[in-house]
This record gives sequence, C-alpha cells and structure tokens, in this order.
Amino acid sequence: MDLIRLVEDKLIEKKNLPDFKAGDTITVNYKIVEGNKERIQSYKGVVIQIKGTGLKKTFTVRKISNGVGVERIFPLYSPFIESIEINKRGKVRKARIFYIRNLKGKKAKIKEKYVSVEESNTSSSE
Repeated sequence: MDLIRLVEDKLIEKKNLPDFKAGDTITVNYKIVEGNKERIQSYKGVVIQIKGTGLKKTFTVRKISNGVGVERIFPLYSPFIESIEINKRGKVRKARIFYIRNLKGKKAKIKEKYVSVEESNTSSSE
C-alpha cells in the first residue's frame, strides 16, 4: 500500500458530494470568513474541468458576471464548501471544456442532457 494514500484517506472528510463532471451547471455554497463573521456565498456556474486525485482534487467553475467571464478553482474536499447542488447536466464530449472561454452568446450554451425516468430509477437502485 502507498503510505501517502493511507494518510489521505484518513484526512478526507466523508461528505455527501454529488457526482458531477465537466459541462454540468452547479451551485457551490462556500463559507466566507470576514473578520469574526461567517457567511455562505453561492457561486453558480459551469464546471469546465476536474483535476487531481485524492485530497488535491479540484474543480473549476466558470460564470459570466456583468459580461465578464469569471473562473474560480475550488478544492473538492475543502472544509469551506458547505454544499454542492447540481442544477443541470450538460452534454459535452470533452473532459475539459476550455473552448467555452472563446464563445459568446448562444454559442456558449451547453446542451442539456436528458435522463429518462427509467434510467434514473435503475441507477439509484444499484
């Protein structure tokens, strides 16, 4: 056994995080600490990549704010992540969709993946 993986497995908090991938639109509720106050800020955008393994696993979320593209990298096992909600499943053909940075308007839209009722029932029963 790899000694580093043993230590990482013990340090990873077991959170109920949903399975998401590139192209999905998600909302990340993130704790912000300002002085002695804490608040939760939601960040809604499209996942453009998931990178790393174990404790070092990160994901990048891109959103458009006032006409300007903003990207933020979140560590997946950060204690500051309160929750992650999947809003839409995207239908993309690549694992890293950096090409979306150069697209504007309707071309920047990602098609939604439709899951039939039968498929969703069989995947939840496994």
